[in-house]
This record gives sequence, C-alpha cells and structure tokens, in this order.
Amino acid sequence: MATSHVTRGAAAPLLPGAGPRAPRRRQARVGLALAGGGPLGATWEIGALCALGEALPGLDFTALDGYVGVSAGGFVAAALANGMRPRQLFDAFIDSGRAAAADRISPLLFVRPALAAGLGRLLSLPVLAGQAAADLLLRRRSVLSAVERLGRALPASVFDNRAFEARMHKVFEAPGRTDDFRRLGHRLVLVATDLDSGEAAPFGMPGWDHVPISRAVAASAALPGLFPPVTIGGRSYVDGALKKTLHASVLLDQGLDLLLCLNPLVPFDATHAQRHRVMADGAPRIHRIVEGGLPLVLSQTFRSLIHSRLELGLKGYERSHPGTDIELFEPDQRDPQMFLANIFSYSQRRALAEHAYQKTRADLRSRRSTLAARLATHGLALDDAVLDDPRRRLVSRRPPAPQRALARPMTRLEEVLDDLELALAQAA
Repeated sequence: MATSHVTRGAAAPLLPGAGPRAPRRRQARVGLALAGGGPLGATWEIGALCALGEALPGLDFTALDGYVGVSAGGFVAAALANGMRPRQLFDAFIDSGRAAAADRISPLLFVRPALAAGLGRLLSLPVLAGQAAADLLLRRRSVLSAVERLGRALPASVFDNRAFEARMHKVFEAPGRTDDFRRLGHRLVLVATDLDSGEAAPFGMPGWDHVPISRAVAASAALPGLFPPVTIGGRSYVDGALKKTLHASVLLDQGLDLLLCLNPLVPFDATHAQRHRVMADGAPRIHRIVEGGLPLVLSQTFRSLIHSRLELGLKGYERSHPGTDIELFEPDQRDPQMFLANIFSYSQRRALAEHAYQKTRADLRSRRSTLAARLATHGLALDDAVLDDPRRRLVSRRPPAPQRALARPMTRLEEVLDDLELALAQAA
C-alpha cells in the first residue's frame, strides 16, 4: 500500500501517550508540493489526489494557500491552482474521452519527435566530420576529441515540447483560468534549473512571475536528453528536479501550517519478493534488480538518488520550519506496479491511476486513527463513509463515448483489459 511520512515541528512534538494538539482557532494554511516522475508520475499523483480529495471533504485542492511543482508535478500543480479539480484532471489527461474539448491534454504531446532540431543537427555533420578529421590528421589531437566534435551533430533532445506548451497555454487561457502567475488567486511556484549556471529558477515568485505559466511548466519538465531546454529571457532552463526533489522551502517560507507532499518515484525493494513468479494483478515478481538488465538498474539508481535527496530535504525542513507539519504520500517501495511501469507507456495510465487511487485509500484506512488526530489540529477530518465504501472506483466501468468511429474498437478493448486486470486483482 502507499506509504506516508510526517515530520512534526520540534516546538510542539506529539509525545508517546499524549493527545493531539488542540485545533487552531484560525483557519489553517495548507500547501501542496508535487515532485516529478514523467507522465506516469503525474498519473499517479492525479489518482492519489482524487483519493485524498474524496477522503478530505473539508479541503479544496483548488483553493490551497500555495502550490509548488517540479517537472511533471508542475503540470499538475498549475492545473490545480487554475481551478481544475483532481477529477477534472483525470478526465483531461487520463480519460480524455470524458473531458470537454477545451480541457483535453493528450499524453501524446509528450512524445512528439524533435524532427526539425534533429534534421538541423544532421545537416551540420559534413562540416563537423571535416573538422574532426583535421583534429586527428593535422592537429594530432586524440580520437576522443574528434568524437566529442562529432557529438555536436546529435540533437539536444529526443522529443519536442513545443506542442505540449502550446496546449497548456490554451487550457490555461480558457474562461475562468489564466496563464499569468500574477492573476492567480493562490501562490504557484514552478521550479526549473538554469542550464548554464545550475541555479534553481522559481517561476511564480516575485521577479519570476512575468513568465507565462505554460512556458514555466514546459521549462520545469524539460528533462535533459528527452526534451530540449526552454529559452526564457535569453537563458536556457531544464527540469527542476536537477536541483531538488520537492523545492518545498519556497512554500514553507510563507508560513504554512500543513504541507502535503506527493512523490511518485521511490526505489523498489526487491528483497520482499515472494516465491511466486507472478503477482495477483499479473505483474511479474522481481527478485533481483540486475535480472531486469540495464533499464531496471538505471531506473533503480535514478529513483534511489531522487529519494535520498527527498529524505534529506524533509529532515532539513523539520529543522528549518518547526512550526509546519509535513505529510508525505508516495507509492509503497514493495509495489512493483509503479516500478515496472514504463514512464512513456500511456496504455497503462488508466490502470495506474486506479491503482494509485485504491492504494492511497487503503493507506488512509490503515492509518486512520493516527492521521485523523494529526489532521484535527488543522481543522480537517477524514470521511469514514467514503473510505469504507468498497464500491468506489476512479476509472468508470463503462467505456467513454467514442469521439470517432475508428476509436471505438480500441477504446473498448482498453477498457475491457483494464477491468479484467482489476477484477483479477480484487478476486485474488
């Protein structure tokens, strides 16, 4: 099940055997921090937010006191700050057949090949090859130097993020929304990294709020190698996760009482694998990461680095902001479904959103008494009837109404496969 972590301020610790702190008289200031994780990381966050939104009816996730997003989490944070509820985000990004045409955000926007940029680099190959030959034959430089020069013919990215940015601009320019940080009713910070200096760029903060929200989203999610850097004011910006996992301090400095954090990327704990080769939901067991080859080894390495930085950051926040409670939600490290999911495999997005939704609900049930006491100090309460309702689902059992005749067979097949997978897991 999903795990949750809380850090409590040293000024008012909850001692063993002691009761919860008395509820604050004023309305608690609540913020939300979302980490990255690619499109499927955003899918997990949307599923988890749908579960949290239902379980906490007193908390409006579109009217919090502050939002900070990094990479894919920036896209989710920007949509929430613009008034899109978690269920609307689910319809827009995951089950787009149910969303209004103006809200649809196709995941295929993330995988537009960078053809123009690649072609431009290839056209420079003859010149670069001549320069490399001159380095070797005339200047007596090393082979490595020649290879480095030829490497300039490689494109800066695999995918093009311009279509994604343009679509986000249209979504945020819809009636009742805005693509301008300064016109939002809530603090929104989208963190990117200056490629040339390595410094964090907190778009949305004073001095950084003149940039369109859609452009800041694209910059914060521009993972080097996959997406090209985004040029803003003559500077090149890339994924904000290069500096920190959450960048929560930009909100904590505003004096929050409670900060909810979601992190979709955790290292997988293969030491808890059972003897069965296949899980109840059909996912294969992983006994040793190395058996999965280079992709799983690299994934585990990246996740471990990201998570270790997150743990260090949380300890630092506890010391620097003792008056704020921090609650972290993330997948269970023993859950292979999140670890094996291909970051750019969109056929899994509906099943993964349902998985995140149900696992988050199970986590809330398992920690009900402890979490309820903590939330009560901020005037919040869990809805027991919602949490105990076994019929609740995020993904509808009915396939969405087809938008095109040719889409009907594939849409229905995807829905049937999703239902079959979930039914097998529940039966087991």
